Amino acid sequence: MLTPVLVAISNTPRDYAWGSPTLIADLEGREPSGAPEAEVWFGDHPGSPAVVHDGTDRALDAWLPAVAAEQHVPAKLPYLLKLLAAGAPLSIQVHPSKEQAVEGFAREEAAGVPRDAGSRNYKDDNHKPEVIVALSDTFTALAGLRDLERTRALVEVLGDAPAVATLRAHLSAADAVEALRTTIAWLLGEADAAEIAQIVDAAASAGSDDFAAELELTRSLHAAYPADPGIVVALLMNLVELRRGEAIFVPAGVLHAYVAGMGVEIMAASDNVLRGGLTPKHIDVAELLALVDFRPAEPPFLRPTPAGDAEVFAPGIADFALGHLVKGAEARLALRGVSIALGVAGSATLTGASGATVTLAAGEAALVTPDESPLTSDGAGEVFVAMPGA
Repeated sequence: MLTPVLVAISNTPRDYAWGSPTLIADLEGREPSGAPEAEVWFGDHPGSPAVVHDGTDRALDAWLPAVAAEQHVPAKLPYLLKLLAAGAPLSIQVHPSKEQAVEGFAREEAAGVPRDAGSRNYKDDNHKPEVIVALSDTFTALAGLRDLERTRALVEVLGDAPAVATLRAHLSAADAVEALRTTIAWLLGEADAAEIAQIVDAAASAGSDDFAAELELTRSLHAAYPADPGIVVALLMNLVELRRGEAIFVPAGVLHAYVAGMGVEIMAASDNVLRGGLTPKHIDVAELLALVDFRPAEPPFLRPTPAGDAEVFAPGIADFALGHLVKGAEARLALRGVSIALGVAGSATLTGASGATVTLAAGEAALVTPDESPLTSDGAGEVFVAMPGA
C-alpha cells in the first residue's frame, strides 16, 4: 500500500551579489544575516537541492529517486520553485527553447567545454520558461521588446549626440524585427565604450513626462553598472511595474531582467541563461542573437484562472503551474503530480487527503505527493503550490 507524503522541506538563501539584505529575512520574520540573500530554491535541482525533514535530512535530489518507485511518481521534478529577492538589477537575459537547448548542450559537450566554465552557455539540455508573481508591494522588471514606434519616440528625447544619431539610424529600418536585431547586435558587439557612454549620458540627463520611469531606471542602472551596453538595451524593453499578486510569464526567446523587489518564481528545471548586459559575466553575442525573439510585444502579463476555491497561474506548458491559496479563505486545490507548497504570509495549516497535516509559516515549504490531493488550506495564511503543468 502506498504511503502518502506531506513532509516539510527547507533550504538556505543563496548569496548572489544582486540579492537583497533584508527582503527574505523580513518575510521569514528573522534578523538579516548581513549578507545579500538572493534566492531560496525549493526543488531537487542539483545546484541547491532542498533538504527533506522526514528524520533522514536527505537532499531532495537523493530522496525523490529513493521513493519514486513506491509512490509511482517521477524520480525528478520538472520544475524549480524559488523565492527571489532583488536588491539590485539582475542581468538582461534570455533562455533557449527545448530544441535550442538540446542542440546547444550537445554542441558544447562535443567541443569539450567544461560544464562549470564561465564561457559555457548550456549547462543542461532543457528549456527554462518561467513565471514570477510579485510578493513585494511592487516588483520592477524588464520584459520583452517594446513597440518600435514607442521606442523611437523615447530615443527622440535623448538629443542629437553622434552616438544617439547612430542608435536612431539603426532603429529606422522599416521592418521592426530587423531594426531591433541590428540595433542590439550593434550595442553588444560593435559599439565602442565611448558610444555607449554617450548614449547613457544623454538618457541620464534627458527629461520626458512620457518616459520618466524609463529615464529614471537608466540613471539607477548607470549607478550599478557604469556605461554597461545593457543599459541601452534596457531602453528598448518594456518596463513593467507589477503590484503584489500580479505575474509575468517569460517563455523562450524573451529578453528580460528583474530589477527590484521580491517574488515567487517557478521555472522549468534548467540553468540555461544567455546574458545580454548588466553583468560582469560572459556574454556570447552571437548565441544571444540566435535565441532572442525580436518581435515587439506588450508586457507578458499572466493572469490566474479560478480553480475551485483557489487560483492557478498556468502558462499552458507541461513543466509547471503555480497554485495560489489566498489568505483569509479555506481552499482546496487539486494536485497534478508531486507538488511543493510554500507559505508566504501568515501561518497556514495544510491537510492532505490522508488527513496528514503540515503547518507552514512564511518562508516554509513542504513536499506533497499526488495521492494527498486535494490539498486543503485552513485560510489562516497565504500559500503558493508548485506542480506539473497540464
